[in-house]
Amino acid sequence: MSDTAQKRERLVVLLGPTAVGKTALSIQLARALHAEILSGDSMLVYRGADVGTAKPTVEEREGIPHHLIDIRSPKENYSVQEFQQEAGRLIHALNEKRCLPLLVGGTGLYVQSLIEGYSFNASGKDEALRAKLQALAEEHGSSYLYQYLCAVDPVAAQSIHPHNLRRVIRAIEVAKIDGTTISRKRSHRLLYDVYVIGLMRPRQELYARIDARVRLMAAQGLEDEVRRLLQSGVTTDMQMMQGIGYKEMAAYLAGEGTREGALADIARATRHFAKRQMTWYRRMPYIHWYDVSGKAQEKILEDILWNLRGFFSFEAK
Repeated sequence: MSDTAQKRERLVVLLGPTAVGKTALSIQLARALHAEILSGDSMLVYRGADVGTAKPTVEEREGIPHHLIDIRSPKENYSVQEFQQEAGRLIHALNEKRCLPLLVGGTGLYVQSLIEGYSFNASGKDEALRAKLQALAEEHGSSYLYQYLCAVDPVAAQSIHPHNLRRVIRAIEVAKIDGTTISRKRSHRLLYDVYVIGLMRPRQELYARIDARVRLMAAQGLEDEVRRLLQSGVTTDMQMMQGIGYKEMAAYLAGEGTREGALADIARATRHFAKRQMTWYRRMPYIHWYDVSGKAQEKILEDILWNLRGFFSFEAK
């Protein structure tokens, strides 16, 4: 390993599309590496959003320290810049005490911006432009505005759900104010001495797991969770409520469609999200991919640990 790489802080990243099987493997990996887990998921930051985010329970965490979970009120916004800063501080602190950080997540922009060192511009606000964009959305629909975003900032568009109108408008606003994009500058090298693990499954198998997860969420009380959030003052235009599962269930609770229809919409949106995640990951050529289909968890873990030993030149304890 070069002197330059030795000076960089160590980091292991475990990513993959939603429902691929990251949570269970992350616990085993963290235990083998004596690591602590950092969440790289933009929805796990919200307190009270548990079922719809498939947030690992205290029991599922099995005593492994988890960071960047339950750190925001559901009424607050959370940005990629905040994630960068908070995750960066944690990675430094863990390296200082010779503990390996394990970043686990599926939000491509969050992970990529952290390890590649995106710098974000500080564009201000243009209330008149926002009003104009809002009016265009009301007249032509949110998809019309999203297509415009795809033209002016395709990178940002990949990380934003087409129906998340607030974020779509903000991304267009940034591009129009100073002619740059949200992600205007990237580092020419990875900021960390990092090994990035990617988990994948055949598409139909992944989609079947997504459908099963949605059914499990329904059984675990997703409807009641969304109802409680709404009763606590969380409104449908807030960032948290734009997440897949929450938006659709909130619409059902408002009298739109049926419960089964809402669940079908959630499964469909989640499948589309998984497809967008894989599209995003293809722009990260340093990912080491592992096909986990039909393999025992112990074998997957063994393969990953073998490669990690060679990469970092250490022995897992």
